[in-house]
Amino acid sequence: MLLLVKSGGEKALPEWQAHFREADPRLDVRYWTDPSVRPEDVRYVLVWEPEEGRLSSMTGLKAVFSSGAGVDHITRVADWPRHLPLIRMGGKETVQRMGEYIVWACLTLLRDMRAIARAQAESRWLHHETLFSAPQRRVGIMGLGNLGAAAARMLQGLNFPVQGWSRSPKDIPGVRSFVGPEGLPDFLATTDILVCLLPSTPETDGLIDGKLLAQLPAGAALVNAGRGPHVVEADLIAALDTGHISGAVLDVFVQEPLPKENPLWSHPRVTVTPHVASMANRRDRAAYVAGAIAAQEAGLPLPNVYDPEKGY
Repeated sequence: MLLLVKSGGEKALPEWQAHFREADPRLDVRYWTDPSVRPEDVRYVLVWEPEEGRLSSMTGLKAVFSSGAGVDHITRVADWPRHLPLIRMGGKETVQRMGEYIVWACLTLLRDMRAIARAQAESRWLHHETLFSAPQRRVGIMGLGNLGAAAARMLQGLNFPVQGWSRSPKDIPGVRSFVGPEGLPDFLATTDILVCLLPSTPETDGLIDGKLLAQLPAGAALVNAGRGPHVVEADLIAALDTGHISGAVLDVFVQEPLPKENPLWSHPRVTVTPHVASMANRRDRAAYVAGAIAAQEAGLPLPNVYDPEKGY
């Protein structure tokens, strides 16, 4: 079975090949632009940002795998094959890493580590008083799927009070569930650290704007590990400048890589990470893809299939 890979550049191909040999030796793994490959012979692809026309040329394709948790880099291509399963990256390692990132981000905001990091960069000994402990800061998670639920459980382990907001009710022990537009105002009013793990849909793009941020308690903070377009960056910067939002940890952005001139890089209340929150290593991603391919070949259900009706 021929699998094309476009993730990490051609230099990453030997590593991908080694991991896929370990996971399933039946897979013939080639790079995306291998000139010896006939498009009609390709059965699977693991891809990030495919160019227009390539996927539709692969007439024997059985499924498309995103090399990351998001799929909008594929669905924005006009001719992506809508009749095929489009599978988001997942697996236990992805869930674990996202949970770790959210815990780290919330602790970073809790302990104001951005101020401490700036002081270290200036060789300045900063006597810094922490205003709150975890039980005194309510974390509200927007998006309570597999990633959000795992993050909630890990945060509870540190005694953060955790609640969530989603399209439908969720039953997670100890986590209060707010639902839909009608539940959003009460959710925001009782959230001190807002965590965004929402998928990218027309309804969620631009959701975190000045109006939404103003509904959070004064001094609240933001973590965005969902998608960049969720946040209106100018509105966030304005809220940070006034102090209504005390800090932000951001992993995703409207434009990536984040341009050097973007003021978020140097804002004293912002920690920037380069879209790494849930990125599993290549061995784990290869094992996940190989397992899903085996399921497809056996006619079994596939994991994390994109639903165009829901937008995720």
